[in-house]
Amino acid sequence: MAKLEIINVPDPLLKTISEPIGQVDDDLRRLMDNMLETMYDAPGIGLAAIQVAIPKRVIVVDAEGDDEVKKPKFLVNPQVTWESEELNVYNEGCLSVPEHYAEVERPASVKVKYLDYNGKEQEEQMDGLLATCVQHEIDHLNGIVFIDYLSRLRRNMIIKKVQKATKDMAVL
Repeated sequence: MAKLEIINVPDPLLKTISEPIGQVDDDLRRLMDNMLETMYDAPGIGLAAIQVAIPKRVIVVDAEGDDEVKKPKFLVNPQVTWESEELNVYNEGCLSVPEHYAEVERPASVKVKYLDYNGKEQEEQMDGLLATCVQHEIDHLNGIVFIDYLSRLRRNMIIKKVQKATKDMAVL
């Protein structure tokens, strides 16, 4: 497996609508394995392929706590087929917006249809943090970053801080 480079805002690729996957094959499974390793190393609980500069409709998530057994999920062509009227607010972060967090309101539960690691069609109801994480990652596939839910002023301020931090890291 290989660790991949995660791109940061304001990289225009993050605004790209990702392309559907035709079939799950060994190359795609290798990409998903590399994405999972990258996500765990970052560390994070979700990663979309577009965040590693690959505009394909693939996400990996693992919303289990640090002390719990890992339960990675691989979702190919995920789509929300149902969402609850009940909403949750989570203080979200993003590997493409390092060190910045904001409260985002989303449906508390969703039903998601997707192809799994082996290409088998699945439909699963997800609740709580897992539901939030999957919705956050599906947003990435549609060119939406969580800071897009914030005011323009706050979003621009965060982008400038990320750019400055990225430049400062490049100088080191």
